[in-house]
Amino acid sequence: MKILLLLILLLGSVWGSEIKLIDQNATDPVYILPLKKYPKFLCEAELKNGKKVQFVSVKAMMQVYQHQDYFKRHKLLEDDIKSIYVQDYLSGKRIPAQKAVYVFGSRLTGPHGDDLIPLENEEKAKIFMLRYGGTKILPFERLSKGLIRYLDM
Repeated sequence: MKILLLLILLLGSVWGSEIKLIDQNATDPVYILPLKKYPKFLCEAELKNGKKVQFVSVKAMMQVYQHQDYFKRHKLLEDDIKSIYVQDYLSGKRIPAQKAVYVFGSRLTGPHGDDLIPLENEEKAKIFMLRYGGTKILPFERLSKGLIRYLDM
């Protein structure tokens, strides 16, 4: 029954949009890792000037989002961030980061170690946790600077 539910969820959202890699040779601005090597973890920020910046993971994107002044001062970010997007790990569907939920403490590690795994809703997060484990399901509002710093230790 669980497998059937997982298949229905996966097939139902396959037709949603996904984050497309803008530049095949691009690297993450935080960890300098190649983006094309980690397509399931790809995240992006849309700047107020219309440009997009892509990241290798939620952790990398949140570091920039939470410290925009630092990244602008060091010329790593051209403008303020207007909106941020993540991909549902199971379906690849592009969703606004503020609407996603995040699994903390799973056995799945991101491109740069421990990370938060984004999913479209709590039901999908519970399905994800059946396979990969996890200790908490967090809404966007709980992604504090302290949590992101902890993941980067």
